[in-house]
Amino acid sequence: MGLVSIPKLEPSRWFVVDFSNVDWGLYLNTLFWNLNYWDSISTLTGEVENPNKTLPKALFYALILVVSAYFFPLLIGTGAVPLDREMWSDGYFSEIAKLLGGVWLRSWIQVASALSNMGMFVAEMSSDSFQLLGMAERGMLPEIFSKRSRHGTPLTGIIFSASGVILLSWLSFQEIVAAENFLYCFGMIMEFIAFVKLRIEYPAAPRPYKIPVGTVGAILICIPPTLLILVVLALASLKVMAISSVAVIIGLIMQPCLGYAEKKRWFRFSISSDLSSIHSV
Repeated sequence: MGLVSIPKLEPSRWFVVDFSNVDWGLYLNTLFWNLNYWDSISTLTGEVENPNKTLPKALFYALILVVSAYFFPLLIGTGAVPLDREMWSDGYFSEIAKLLGGVWLRSWIQVASALSNMGMFVAEMSSDSFQLLGMAERGMLPEIFSKRSRHGTPLTGIIFSASGVILLSWLSFQEIVAAENFLYCFGMIMEFIAFVKLRIEYPAAPRPYKIPVGTVGAILICIPPTLLILVVLALASLKVMAISSVAVIIGLIMQPCLGYAEKKRWFRFSISSDLSSIHSV
């Protein structure tokens, strides 16, 4: 699409921005959603060979590919097609492909998008399900979540993760993005606090991969993303805040409920977890 667009590109269009009509909340939420979840790789680090060398390279090249995959299509779409705000809606890139190259190019883009979405869905299910498996192995969830299939995959975790996606299907895409961002922001803040806390209290603990900074560096690298997180939280709508707050409350209630279930032996846990003594970081 980039090659066939070259004769029609008008670079002057790239600098036409109507700032007064920009939906900053939608823009920042979409941008934040498109560039988040890099921390998901941490749930799979134990499955990676030689993570000290593999992870930095993988993240470096992935960052280049992800930014390029967003940036260049936008340059093509805004530079080769007359600007029309009303036309820019979900799926418009395939229409741009049709305008530039015909039906065959639109079909190619649609097939590529479908395969890409399936790949991202599988990747997300992998990280989520392995996170549930890890929690079960540490006794924070019932033992059933630690069961693996004959392929080594956490089957129960995959089923629960997929069920969560289905439950969100009644919301619009924009609402799902905003709600996911809202919850993700809380999760990231907790991760940052835990990251710094573990660096202070257990600096010599063995880790599959260790970020090569000291305690001060660990605090400093958490400040910029924390500021962005606060901005995203402030821009959330009341509906998104309500849905996310309910999810957070369910999570807080679930912890003592699991502790009670363990004491009553309603579920079998892999190890003695003493859930009642676990506190949020």
